[in-house]
Amino acid sequence: MKIERVNVIPLVGGTVDGGWPQGHEQDENLHTLVEVVTDSGLVGAGSCFTSGGLVQGAMHLLWPLLRGESAVEPERVTEKLRQATFWQGRGGAVEHAISGLDIALWDVMGQACGQPVSRLLGGNYRDRIKPYGSILFDEPEQLRDRLQQVVARGFRAIKMGWRPFGRRTRQFDELLVRTARQAVGDGVELMVDAGGSEQFWPHGLNWARETARMLADYSITWFEEPLPPDDIEGYIELTRQSPVPIAGGEVLTRRQAFLPWLERRAVDIIQPDCTKNGGISESRKIGWCAFDHNVLMVSHGWNTAVGLAADLQLAAALPVARYVEYLTPCAYMEDLTVEPFQLDGEGQLMIPQTPGLGIVLDHEKLKQYGGHENPAWF
Repeated sequence: MKIERVNVIPLVGGTVDGGWPQGHEQDENLHTLVEVVTDSGLVGAGSCFTSGGLVQGAMHLLWPLLRGESAVEPERVTEKLRQATFWQGRGGAVEHAISGLDIALWDVMGQACGQPVSRLLGGNYRDRIKPYGSILFDEPEQLRDRLQQVVARGFRAIKMGWRPFGRRTRQFDELLVRTARQAVGDGVELMVDAGGSEQFWPHGLNWARETARMLADYSITWFEEPLPPDDIEGYIELTRQSPVPIAGGEVLTRRQAFLPWLERRAVDIIQPDCTKNGGISESRKIGWCAFDHNVLMVSHGWNTAVGLAADLQLAAALPVARYVEYLTPCAYMEDLTVEPFQLDGEGQLMIPQTPGLGIVLDHEKLKQYGGHENPAWF
């Protein structure tokens, strides 16, 4: 079975606010779907956490290497792409595009074998997992309302991130966390994401250490990105001292970049994003390396239904997987598939056991988010 073409589908019109200082527009293109079409008629879906223009540019580079390749050897094919483009890749947009292609190729292989991707990755350690609703911090009243809405959707874990947390005073940070705990009670897990990868992050180890102590008073499940993503020494010291688990790694690409964070125990929870770090193939290797170093893995997933489907397959196949991120509410998560994801009565997501990723894209729905403008690469 050979690769015949790749469709690139930029998503616009439903982009969720990411909390960045430069503002947000729904028509901003931050996510791009790719479809790998085979000569047998099977089509695999992938997702890239980057703009369509960058994916298209990467495809100009990658297509001569991809044309006619096997559609059922995702790990070998995407490693070939990575190795052959190191002078223009080694992270960034090229790796983001490879990530989507890798996810799509795993989807194809699962369909061809009549098996869920998780079984092809080695087998299922679980058949369901707890998703956490992922939202932004807000002013106390608005935050309280938003949290109650997320709980009403059935979530039993919620992560709050970025503005205005860490941008005003310590007292205001505690007010936000106290408000959140009072809003959801003790029966809902809460996580805090400081957003230390934001440009010109002003805080260092002392702020992060004191904030972690405050978060412990409110039974916060983990403290995410409290420092800039290049401050590995700060993370090592913070993880050693913090009373709550420290999480990070969403900005890293390629398995090699994760090694020092795992080997030096810079975090308690590693957070690879398979829509930009190299795909399912790289995340699987990162996950097993985390297992070998006794570090938990929670996939970063500020993305799409395709990205969530990939995260679910990974979570099934990795013993160290804990939770999946579920951006909510988000049209790209909830409006792109024939059958939307459904939480059960315990706030868990069943992991699809149908062939491939276990989802089917609804191309009619895609049209309202830019899916009618699909450039194809031959």
